[in-house]
Amino acid sequence: MAAGLVTAGCGVASGNSSDRILEPPRGGADAATAPAKLPISTANPDAVVAKYAGRQPRAWGTDIDGIITGFNPTGKQFAVTFDACGGPGNNDIDENLLAFLQAQQIPATLFLNKRWIDANPARAGQLADNPLFEIGNHGTAHCPLSVTGRAAYEIKGTGSAQAAVDEVWGNHQRIAALTGHAPRFFRAGTAHYDDVAVSIVKDLGETPVGYSLNADFGATATAAQVQQNMSVAKTGGVSLAHMHRPKSGTGPGMLAALPALKANGFQFVHLP
Repeated sequence: MAAGLVTAGCGVASGNSSDRILEPPRGGADAATAPAKLPISTANPDAVVAKYAGRQPRAWGTDIDGIITGFNPTGKQFAVTFDACGGPGNNDIDENLLAFLQAQQIPATLFLNKRWIDANPARAGQLADNPLFEIGNHGTAHCPLSVTGRAAYEIKGTGSAQAAVDEVWGNHQRIAALTGHAPRFFRAGTAHYDDVAVSIVKDLGETPVGYSLNADFGATATAAQVQQNMSVAKTGGVSLAHMHRPKSGTGPGMLAALPALKANGFQFVHLP
């Protein structure tokens, strides 16, 4: 599939990079590869709903202010992330991909949807216990995050401040119960947000994440396309791919691409 076409899987087409970045933690590369252990959030979801009720958005997309699409690296660093979207046809696991990441000791942020966690509770717990992986929040029902119901790739978005809070907070609590600490990062279903929803995520104690490199076009790309997409990775970038489609080209493409990047001097790190 060519870049820019509507895609299946997680509903993410190819996108452009952004200069919105995260500052790295103090302490160098070792600190950047170890996910923080944070307490359960003390955010008040009811207060967040009240604060944003009736607000009208002015921006929409995968590349708007407040969405993190990269970071300030310490050296030649790159962050790989994988979504597990959950729901009918999307609750599987690419075990070959996960085993490869483990064997190669490649850290990754895994954005898990609540439906996927509920379908795979034991496996989700194992991933949460593995320091190589950080568990991110991929929403409760995998909706684009909106306060007006705006859709992306024919997936209807959340339709109010209350619905947006519920989409974030339902899985926030599920992940906190799974891991013992609050998730640091949130990626909306389809990676689309409006600007009010971005503020809602932040007020709930999480950082909205996008991507600089779309590796697998919503798990529809061939292995060769994934390999080619990853070959243009840039220092401080964040790739988006999927871990719930084991029959897709994502796994084979990553198995070819990541060692090549490593041989080219890249260090893989968690989002700082």
